[in-house]
Amino acid sequence: MRKNLPDGDIMVIDDNSPDGTADLVDEISKTDPHITVLRRPGKQGLGVAYIDGYRRVLAKGYEAIICMDADFSHDPTVLPKIVEALADADLVIGSRYIPGGSTPDWKLSRRMLSRMGNLTARVLLGVPTKDNTTGYRGYRREALEKLDFNSIKLTGYGFMIETAYRTYLNKLRIKEIPITFVDRVAGKSKMSGSIIKEALLYVIKLRLQHIKDQISGAKK
Repeated sequence: MRKNLPDGDIMVIDDNSPDGTADLVDEISKTDPHITVLRRPGKQGLGVAYIDGYRRVLAKGYEAIICMDADFSHDPTVLPKIVEALADADLVIGSRYIPGGSTPDWKLSRRMLSRMGNLTARVLLGVPTKDNTTGYRGYRREALEKLDFNSIKLTGYGFMIETAYRTYLNKLRIKEIPITFVDRVAGKSKMSGSIIKEALLYVIKLRLQHIKDQISGAKK
């Protein structure tokens, strides 16, 4: 990452992982002040970790924030492309589901599950983007400031759908660029049945609320 974005600062969010990641980053930061670690006491959900990180970088005054997984599934060579795309977008999504994007290492079942989840979100919520569950994203400061972190409910991967949807509702500019998503080099996927259920129930709930609001508005 340092090679691909030499002028960027790096913050690693560590939820008390037992592999010594936080200690290693601390050691590196002694010779590179542009690398820091945010230590958290334990796992409280993906969304909570993201929000904690967002609050920290916004408080430090950064104008552009890029999020990526640290398991090598997100190609760091895409970083300059995200920065370039942020010149005329408020949210840049590294998309697996536009021309040029791919998931070459996935089994058919996982690929179908992901595509169906994204299709459901796109159809029910009206979000134009093809990949609303990816974590490889770049935000302009203004986009994050409008998310209203205190009202975000989802903590799993549904958090990605919720933040993309809120950005769309805020009438901000969203752009997708293609990425190749490869399987992680180390660790295990956090995807589970309960996380998928949480995300789908959120999408259905939002759709029902939208219909309710439309009926209510028609009666006035």
